[in-house]
Amino acid sequence: MSETRSPAIQEFEYRAEMQQLLHLIVHSLYTHREIFLRELLSNAADALNKVRFQQLSDHTLEDEAYKITITLDAEANTISVEDTGIGMTRDDLTARIGTIASSGTLAFLDEMKKADKPVDAHMIGQFGVGFYSSFMVADEVVIETRHAGKDAQGLRWRSSGAGSYTIEPMDRARRGTRVILHLREDAEDFHKPFRIRQVIRKYSNFIEFPIYLEDEHINTVKALWRKPKDSITDDERAEFYKFITNDFQDPLGHVHLHIEGLVNFDALLFVPSKAPAGLFQGEDQKSVHLYSSGVFIQDDAHALLPDYLRFVRGVVDTDDLPLNVSREVTQKSPVTTKIRATLANKTLGMLKEWADEDGDRYDTFFAEFGPLFKTGLATEFSRRSEYLDLLRYASTNVEQGKTTSLADYVSRMQDGQESIYYLLADHMDTALRSPNLEYFRSKGIEVLLMVDPVDVFTVMHLQAFDEKPLQSIEQADLDLEAGKEDALSGEAEDGLLALFRIRLGDRIQDVKASRRLVDSAATLVVSSEGMDTQMERMMKMMNQGFEASKKVLEVNTAHPLMKNIWALKEAGERDDLIDQAIEQVYEGALLIDGNLTQTAGFVDRMTDLMVEATSVR
Repeated sequence: MSETRSPAIQEFEYRAEMQQLLHLIVHSLYTHREIFLRELLSNAADALNKVRFQQLSDHTLEDEAYKITITLDAEANTISVEDTGIGMTRDDLTARIGTIASSGTLAFLDEMKKADKPVDAHMIGQFGVGFYSSFMVADEVVIETRHAGKDAQGLRWRSSGAGSYTIEPMDRARRGTRVILHLREDAEDFHKPFRIRQVIRKYSNFIEFPIYLEDEHINTVKALWRKPKDSITDDERAEFYKFITNDFQDPLGHVHLHIEGLVNFDALLFVPSKAPAGLFQGEDQKSVHLYSSGVFIQDDAHALLPDYLRFVRGVVDTDDLPLNVSREVTQKSPVTTKIRATLANKTLGMLKEWADEDGDRYDTFFAEFGPLFKTGLATEFSRRSEYLDLLRYASTNVEQGKTTSLADYVSRMQDGQESIYYLLADHMDTALRSPNLEYFRSKGIEVLLMVDPVDVFTVMHLQAFDEKPLQSIEQADLDLEAGKEDALSGEAEDGLLALFRIRLGDRIQDVKASRRLVDSAATLVVSSEGMDTQMERMMKMMNQGFEASKKVLEVNTAHPLMKNIWALKEAGERDDLIDQAIEQVYEGALLIDGNLTQTAGFVDRMTDLMVEATSVR
């Protein structure tokens, strides 16, 4: 950012991406503009939590009531939100207020706009830019703040939401922050008390600090998680969930716990209805809120849940952790370990209940969070049996869009079938078109279709289920029944395979007669040392220097093309045509495998073969 200096007022330009974001917020967020108040109140609560936490170790901080005050001025057409929290420094105003927290924010909002979809302001809180929702209703925003630190200076920040903002010193005796919005003409209803009460009841009723409007305390300050389960209504739980998550949909379900024993804690956990933005892109995500004896400690206590359950939101409150506990101590504490185990057990128990008694709800859960949930295959050992029962995969024996459990697959296994068969692919259409499925379809043997990108990395941790080993149908050493009776055999089969080996040379590991192909002429399969095709593809994406193992070419010696090739050889005719046909068979298998890099030669050869086939004799 560039800076213009003057004796008192400094002017800063927003960075280009910040200007784009502001333009989108002002001109493209069409619905639920009242979200701005939720965001300002949430920021005020965060500031109060920070100063309360800091006072635990810094007793020099002035003692002042924790509160949020809303002031309406109809004559000036303003609304202000003031807190007695930690306040902000000059660095806070330039670094935190002037940058975008989430890298996906602009891309997501811009995509929604280009798709001509209504851009809902509800979404803005998910991206860490909630303060700027103020510009949906204000043509100028002023921040007056003073940090709680010793010798801190009062500062005034001002912006019209265009290209720049200013910062100047001001007299402010007390710590905290006041945000003043000069309302637009079309937002004048936000200086009416009934409208403010309406918004707070809807979005911010459970802020843990008192909110005052015209000297009236208007929010409900109560630790919902510490109340008896039966005394809380579904509406209260849903309202609380929306408050702590910035979500606007009801949760899919919840777990409410009151645990006494080796560790004592209360918890109210929720499973969202939809995966939040950025969950699968590795962006920093809020997690479970941690309280110690009712005092807020962390809003991202990831250590309280296994990573594969990081979609869970909620609150955990324990008397067994000190108030000044650090993140490092939280992660290593035996109290945390016990809480984590209990939360994981109870969450898996809830999911098991859905799977057994409410299939539609479980299907909704797995469609949203299945890819993340499956990552637990690499880490979940203590509850492995319960966890494996909850995995779901697409299959050749269930309709598209549906999934099956491993237990249901085993219950449908044929007499004498010893393995659970699976196929890795990058897309359902690719999986269903795979030649390697032909044998299994013809025999009615079910195959799991693993088409989530995460399956490539997790299936290696799924060695067996119910003492049945998992086996990829792309492996060359599958124990399959003998091929068709009309296939080439004996010297003819050996001769045909030798033709392919000589022509293809060291491009392949070997050529074998296929037992798995029914309609296709050939397919590439993985040797005992090699990786599945999809796994190799992922490895290449991560490492451009990765070299895949050579594969085995299986040919269907009952296919008319193979018989014709051998007939030409026996007749001593057209060696050039035989070579072309072998190349085309091999490159066709590469094409299906997703590994054909030289497509021009393939197309030219195909054209030559068609000319040959259509010549009038």
